[in-house]
Amino acid sequence: MLRISPLARLEDAPRALLREADPADSRVEAYLAEGQCFVAERDGAVVGVYVLLPTGPDRQELMNIAVRPDLQGQGLGKQLLHHAIETAREAGARVLEVGTGNSSLAQLGFYQKAGFRMVGIEPDFFTRHYPMPIWENGIHCRDMVRLSRPL
Repeated sequence: MLRISPLARLEDAPRALLREADPADSRVEAYLAEGQCFVAERDGAVVGVYVLLPTGPDRQELMNIAVRPDLQGQGLGKQLLHHAIETAREAGARVLEVGTGNSSLAQLGFYQKAGFRMVGIEPDFFTRHYPMPIWENGIHCRDMVRLSRPL
């Protein structure tokens, strides 16, 4: 059984798992300090994580969502995403936002299947904010694709 709960102490955040979705330590530390981290455990082991960040009076952004690589494809990410949606709604948000790379093909499909719609592109976001080039699916990750979902 999957148990998802808010992290009590920032120092306990599963940083290696967070880096699976975001390789920039400085960015991970920044949104961990400002947001709320939730950890998914199964049989006492951390299997997933996400971070929500309030971005306005009725908006939250899903800054990071990650599932242990050996457990991907089993629906854990979908459970985490649904938990994040409900958590944001319960906090009074009317919109949940997320950004992902132009090269993140699986993630773009994942979010759209959950009701997110593309609302914008931030050109060169990853080339400006990340020190090393990121390549996924044979595509240079340059632009952030912004998506949102009404709650």
